Amino acid sequence: MCGIVGYVGGQQAVPLLLEGLSRLEHRGYDSAGVAVLTTSGIKVAKKAGRVRDLSEDLPKRFAGKTGIGHTRWATHGPANDVNAHPHTDTKGDVAVVHNGIIDNAAALRQQLTEAGVDLVSDTDTEVLAHLVARSDADTLEGKVRDALAVIDGTYGIAVMHADFPDRLVVARNGSPLIIGVGEKEMHVASDLAALVRYTTTVAHLDDGEIATLTATGFTTYRMDLSTTAKAATTLDIDPSVYDAGDHASFMYKEMLEQPAAAERVLRGRLDERFGTAHLGGLNMDPRETRAIRRVKILGCGSAYYVGQMGAALVEELARIPADAEAASEFRYRDPVIEPDTLYVAVSQSGETIDTLLAVQEIRRKGGRVVGLVNVVGSAIARECDGGIYLHAGPEVAVASTKALTTMFLGFALLALQLGRVRDLSIADGTRLIAGLTRIPGQIAEILEREEEIAAVATRLAEAESLFFVGRVRGFPVAREGAQKFKEISYRHAEAYQTSELKHGPLALISESVPTVAIVPDDELASRNVGALHEIAARRGPLVVVTHEGVDLGEVDAVRIDVPRNERELDPILLTIPLQLLAYHAALHLGHDIDKPRNLAKSVTVE
Repeated sequence: MCGIVGYVGGQQAVPLLLEGLSRLEHRGYDSAGVAVLTTSGIKVAKKAGRVRDLSEDLPKRFAGKTGIGHTRWATHGPANDVNAHPHTDTKGDVAVVHNGIIDNAAALRQQLTEAGVDLVSDTDTEVLAHLVARSDADTLEGKVRDALAVIDGTYGIAVMHADFPDRLVVARNGSPLIIGVGEKEMHVASDLAALVRYTTTVAHLDDGEIATLTATGFTTYRMDLSTTAKAATTLDIDPSVYDAGDHASFMYKEMLEQPAAAERVLRGRLDERFGTAHLGGLNMDPRETRAIRRVKILGCGSAYYVGQMGAALVEELARIPADAEAASEFRYRDPVIEPDTLYVAVSQSGETIDTLLAVQEIRRKGGRVVGLVNVVGSAIARECDGGIYLHAGPEVAVASTKALTTMFLGFALLALQLGRVRDLSIADGTRLIAGLTRIPGQIAEILEREEEIAAVATRLAEAESLFFVGRVRGFPVAREGAQKFKEISYRHAEAYQTSELKHGPLALISESVPTVAIVPDDELASRNVGALHEIAARRGPLVVVTHEGVDLGEVDAVRIDVPRNERELDPILLTIPLQLLAYHAALHLGHDIDKPRNLAKSVTVE
């Protein structure tokens, strides 16, 4: 969560920092701040609210060619001017910005207070500034190393010191930092989005690394300050992909990009001749693949729900036991890691801390884990034994759309490859490949019905509470639909298995509680329709996402039909209307769709 930017070079730093922060605001927008090194020392400006609020409130004379900036998602202490980053020591010689959580912050604060230090904020980050300032080391690198030596927790930090005006020192442990190499200038950021306007030549810091940035280059170190040979690489990326363009929001843009994203994730991975998929990035030969006895999928939020869809695909197509689990809970139950289980970590950013820690737990216990991620070079991608890149393109909106769609397709490819190595027939493989190739066009068909779905959404937006229900393949779809609706419309939305309504939740059904029901044309259609009658009998308003031709009987319901595909692949098409429902409900209610309250895009704290 939170966003870091830093600059050292020949240009004025503040405009670059503000531009970078505006591009990182999806990572945190409770408060923002910048610090620059001037001829009279370090000057800091910070403010609760958005980056635009900070920009409007900056002093007229705020010049300097070295600076750091931060946009915050509050953890320790409320969102106010004092708790905003950067934080400084008592004299104002040191300025620090920090992503992550310092687990032993309370003990360190007490030690500093007992030593006579006057702490002014509620944050864990402030202790870093004082620890750096109190170090006796002769270099800034040494001072940062000394401070980090007593820190427990996760961090991505950038540090500036008035006595070392030519440099920034940055460090990483569990929270991403990317160095950007320019022409006689250097940048640093927690996300590539803040760098691409200025450079696409980058180096990713690894956990446990420190780096010094000067206008002429960068040097990386281990924690003992021995140097590491880290080279920068040039990425082939168009900076315009990080702009919303003419679209009202990034979420809207990213929904419309789903057909193209679906084509990219499938491109070159379908083998029609043998009715299978080719996923060379898994780094597994057929013998290793056939030895898999179980698949365990780990993700958080939408990645967890699409993981449930993926587990169903694996079981149906490969006949391998599979399940999905919230990565945030996985390592805390001391899981048994089985050598014949394939673990799959799912994350759009590839930096989700709960998922990353789960991956590290699996590897520590000797398990095999592959990643399903969207960001090349991300922490999870580097930690895994292999993986499937999603090729969705940058996703900025907090509510995931195109990344979720490509995750599902990634699971479909994995399930197809696993199935064909085992007992899935070539005829079924060919059938599924035909279905996969239809999906981009079918998503486009659904998006063309936006106006009709928007009208339904405005009615749902008036309800204070909603149910989303589905069975078997439809239940993860319902969970994802409820997630989208609650996170951007702020309406209470709860997902339930349709079969479980009569075991308690039916008591809540009334004229004021609508239900969005997922009713695919499958072997459970008649049972789902029976549940709709139970809801209607209690006067519960109904919206049914289904297939053309499904007979709903005499139920009074608003119907949203989606194109049919193969039954195994239908869940992703049933998900698309739910994105539009959530989007238009939030739009109708006047919410900031890309920046929902209390949330951030990349969750890099536990």
